[in-house]
Order: sequence, then C-alpha cells, then structure tokens
Amino acid sequence: MTDTSTPPPAAATDDHVLAAWLAEEAGRRLLEVRGEGLEGRALKDAGDRAAHELLMQLVAEHRPDDAVLSEEGKDDKVRLVADRVWIIDPLDGTREFSEPPRDDWAVHVALWERSADDLTAGAVAQPALGETFTTGRPAVVPPRTSARPRIAVSRTRPPAVVDALAAEIDAELVPMGSAGVKVMSVVRDLADAYVHAGGQYEWDSAAPVAVARAAGLFTSRIDGSPLRYNQDDVYLPDLIVCRPELAEEIVAFVAAHG
Repeated sequence: MTDTSTPPPAAATDDHVLAAWLAEEAGRRLLEVRGEGLEGRALKDAGDRAAHELLMQLVAEHRPDDAVLSEEGKDDKVRLVADRVWIIDPLDGTREFSEPPRDDWAVHVALWERSADDLTAGAVAQPALGETFTTGRPAVVPPRTSARPRIAVSRTRPPAVVDALAAEIDAELVPMGSAGVKVMSVVRDLADAYVHAGGQYEWDSAAPVAVARAAGLFTSRIDGSPLRYNQDDVYLPDLIVCRPELAEEIVAFVAAHG
C-alpha cells in the first residue's frame, strides 16, 4: 500500500476537513492503481479493494471511535447504536474507472451523526479531474447557463420516468457515469437535475447529497420525502437532486406519474 500524506492539522477536530482529505487520499491511491497496467475486471477489483482498505485504515487512525458503513465492507450493525458513522463509497463508478481516460468516477466520504439524525459532513472527490467538492467549502452553484433544463442520467439504464419527465418539461438528457458525478454535475452547472429511480444504496448518495445540500440544492426521495441515512436496511432506491426552482415541478410530475 502506498504511503499517505499527513492530514491537515485542522482534520484532528474538523470533520469537513477530514472528509475531504480522506476522499482525496483514496482518489490518489486509485490513480496509482489505474496506472499499474491492469484492465477490465482486474482493474475494477483492484481499485475497489485498494480504496476501501486505505479508507478503513485512515478512519481507524483518525476517528477510532467512529463506525463505518462502506460499500466494500461487511455491514457491522454496531453502526445502528453508534453516535457517528462514516458512510463511504470507495469507488463510485467502477465501470468508468476501468475505462481510461474516462473521468466520470468518484470517491464518496460522508459522516452521519446521531445528534442530528442526519448527514453532517461530506466530500466527493473526482480524482481524474483533480477536483474535490466538500461541505467544508460549500460550492457556489453558478447561474443556470442552459435555456432548456438538463437532467443527468445513467449511461446505460436511465429510468423510464425520466424520459417522461424530460418530455414534460422539455429537458435534455445528459448521460454520465457515477451517481456522485451526476450530483456534482448539478453543483457545477453541467446539469440542472438528477432524478434516479433505478435502485441505489446509502453509500451511493450520502456524500453527494451532503455536498449538494451545502451548496443550496434541493434533495429528497423521489416522492418528495426526506432522504434518511444509517438505517438498518441500507437500500435507498431513489432520489432527486436539483436546482430549487425545479423541485416543485419535478416532485409533482413524479407524484402524478409514478
């Protein structure tokens, strides 16, 4: 395993700083793995494993009393009685990661705290872009630059309801990988909404949702109800992330059309 850099001094007490550093360190490791000459399934597996092992090591070192829920780890139910739980996707967009030079993959690191019963910090790193989006330095969403709404969708399996929604609001569909990348595309004004109904888990959306909320974007389940994390069942199948001015119209359409 590669040596890691020293975290910023503020990471000792600031969870926002730590989340960003964790995501960046995992991203750095993933770029190293990508440069080792592996391909296909071998590259996917090596990336998942390397990023997961590094993040588990670093959380244990810097927040030893906290629980962890990781896509690549066993679901230790001790998290259900823990006061603090890191919700991690070590490599979101494994398919895109295995297709160099694609950059639409990400690392997700979020913190859930019992005192808030909600996410309190998060970071999404896009290592191939050299970008990290964090709740510690909330993004300022630029003014919308597109005349037509743009909806980020999966490259391979956009849900049927999104096709109907796009027709209803005259929206353009923008295919891309990683759920985190899709949410960050709204933060970056590359899209105006991400509407997903095809099945996800808590680690797919926790960090992106934390970052999107900090940037002032609307987030909810597809029926408009709140997104809840650190649940016994980690399946969280759908979400909406969008510019606030589109939220009412999108939620109403989905409610009417299922």
